[in-house]
Amino acid sequence: MEAKLSFRYDREADILHIDKCAPYADQESEELGDDVIARLNPTSGEIETLEVLFFSTRLLRDDLFELPVTADLRRVIES
Repeated sequence: MEAKLSFRYDREADILHIDKCAPYADQESEELGDDVIARLNPTSGEIETLEVLFFSTRLLRDDLFELPVTADLRRVIES
């Protein structure tokens, strides 16, 4: 089963966390540009967490905010 996304905002650090799983020590980090950090699975290289730095200032800008990743979003059917 694929993971659901969870969104969490850290107001003090001004970071939006978008998680497929809880962060863990072995994850590797890579900056994707535009102050977006990806936390990667060390074995598969799959993105497991995104951190959007300075999130509140992005909301005040007039330009479109896009994440530098692709997504395959599907509705979760609960059984």
